[in-house]
Amino acid sequence: MTAGTSIGTVRCPFCQHPDSRVVDSRATDDGTAIRRRRQCPECGRRFSTAETASLTVLKRSGVLEPFSRAKVVAGVRKACQGRPVSEDQLALLAQQVEESVRAAGRAEVDAHDVGVTVLTPLRALDEVAYLRYASVYQAFESLDDFERAIARLRSEDAAPAAGRADQREATAAE
Repeated sequence: MTAGTSIGTVRCPFCQHPDSRVVDSRATDDGTAIRRRRQCPECGRRFSTAETASLTVLKRSGVLEPFSRAKVVAGVRKACQGRPVSEDQLALLAQQVEESVRAAGRAEVDAHDVGVTVLTPLRALDEVAYLRYASVYQAFESLDDFERAIARLRSEDAAPAAGRADQREATAAE
């Protein structure tokens, strides 16, 4: 949309005129919203609006609620309790989760899918917190489930390390 284009019925907050003209549009810093500067054709005053694409989460109870980064952070914070993870790292993780969920292109997402989406960035952040969180979202029922998850983490960590060792050996041989 270009500056000067009229949009639907955004009422002027000053004179309540039922229409306004867009003067300028800009994406917000994190790119999740558009800030529009508008002007009322009736009184001439300017005002700003913010537009966001709604993202709703379907809870197990069937209730729909808006996606909340704060809820992602709160859930992950429990798994990170006692771990060397900062609030800034948690906020970045929540942003990554929201971006991943939005990238799927759906306006409504299942709460369980949000929880599963947390796993990848959480693993990169802290493997102990990852195991704590995964035990809930992957429904661990026994110590065997934990042992399998730990074995999978070790084997996945060993594969890149082995690749780096092979690369170092090849470089040293040259």
